Amino acid sequence: MKKTQTDIINQLIEDMGMIAQGDGMPRIAGKIMGLLVVEVGPYSFSEIAQRLQVSRGSISTNTRLLENLHVIERVSKKGERGDYFQLAEDPYSKLLQGVSQRMEKSISILQKTRDALPKDLQQSQARIQDLQEFYIEYLKSTTALIGKLQGE
Repeated sequence: MKKTQTDIINQLIEDMGMIAQGDGMPRIAGKIMGLLVVEVGPYSFSEIAQRLQVSRGSISTNTRLLENLHVIERVSKKGERGDYFQLAEDPYSKLLQGVSQRMEKSISILQKTRDALPKDLQQSQARIQDLQEFYIEYLKSTTALIGKLQGE
């Protein structure tokens, strides 16, 4: 049986929810992201809640999360009172910028820890250094990807 366009779109939305959940985020956040990626917005809280068949409270919580990650943005429509949401401009590099900031913080924490630990804890020092080097390389890769996404 051939899938309809609606079936394909609905499957992507569901799959994005599962991907988000696998990454430790709420499934609803992924579904909102999937909706805003595949369909033209902006959408109101009510429209998103109705489309995804979830509560407005859940939509509120998860749109706030996605806004904080700079993946979606809150906009207004002329003549309308409510808030609307759409995919942010350049959302993927903004998402990676947040990752980069967390990597920089991790590198700093690990360096402070290495400096504070006694040097005779060689195994601990070595494992912390390995983790720090991992984060440094991860940060380099992420920075390069951000540049590529931004056309640099």
